[in-house]
Amino acid sequence: MKKDIILPEVTGIEMAVVFEKNDNQENNWYVYLINRKEITIEMVMVVSQGFSETKTTTVFRKKIEKLPPNSFEKVELIHADVFILDNRFQISFFEGNKIMEKTFTFKANSIKQESLKMIDILNKEGIIIK
Repeated sequence: MKKDIILPEVTGIEMAVVFEKNDNQENNWYVYLINRKEITIEMVMVVSQGFSETKTTTVFRKKIEKLPPNSFEKVELIHADVFILDNRFQISFFEGNKIMEKTFTFKANSIKQESLKMIDILNKEGIIIK
């Protein structure tokens, strides 16, 4: 039975962590969801949590009604204290009439200023996972 279940590969969806100024001109880290597909994705649910063998953070959930083609949405502020943990983002959404899922994990200590690179679609420096 399990061999009959086909999970489609998700492409064109990315997560980024960006270091940027907020409205008060203070630097903060933010998580973005990026849709590089040529179609709108709908009913997007983002579930995130930091974890290690001994610690876990509270689960955070965010719903995005629609994410147009070649666009992005700021998902959450992420505090630097959780960078010592693995930070997992589970994404589910509808593409047409199919539900799609993908998990992104920023490994412990991988989010740091030395790793920032320009992310073209955001026009900001950050760390991206495809």
